[in-house]
Amino acid sequence: MKKVLTLALLLLVTLSACAPATPVEPTADVNVIRTSAASTVMAEFTLTAAVFTPTPQPLPTETPTQQTELLPPTETAVAINTIDPTQAALTPDALCDDYDFDLTTLDVTVPDGTPMQPGQDFTKTWKIKNTGICTWDTSYKAIFSYSSPPNERMSAQPIPLTTLVAPGQEVEVSVQFKAPTTAGEYTGYWQMVNSKGIPFGQKDFILIVKIVVQ
Repeated sequence: MKKVLTLALLLLVTLSACAPATPVEPTADVNVIRTSAASTVMAEFTLTAAVFTPTPQPLPTETPTQQTELLPPTETAVAINTIDPTQAALTPDALCDDYDFDLTTLDVTVPDGTPMQPGQDFTKTWKIKNTGICTWDTSYKAIFSYSSPPNERMSAQPIPLTTLVAPGQEVEVSVQFKAPTTAGEYTGYWQMVNSKGIPFGQKDFILIVKIVVQ
């Protein structure tokens, strides 16, 4: 019996001497470590994405551009070429009247530059052609437009037509004058008017009377 007890004590002493001085730490669970590391990495990725992901800005509200009101195009008036535009009117009567002439036969009497005595009476006659679409009646005549020197009418008295003039026909138009009493050159410019007193004809077709008082 003593031998048994003695052997037991020796065994206990031997085991105590062989035991390590520090306690052995328990072996860590590998799966737990991996799970913890993965959670840490995901958390870092989440923080990084929050830092670098731009915050979407609200889109600017478009202010409707005020549209410019479209105005109707301005109508361009059609001008009638007359010596005195203040007497002209855009009427059917004015548009249907026109005249032309041949320079070689225009001056029937008193060619340009004809010498005159002071105060001498004379009649200037021009031959013109009705190039419009209206027939001229006896109220058509030539009227004074302007002169050189200014406002020198030379006591003019227009002579109305004595017959109807159909489109395409020629007619002689006359004005009675009196030469000024002062020596010099005098030029008058005349144009046709219709029955309503509206001038017509192109500006290049002016009826001219020119005399030289000696």
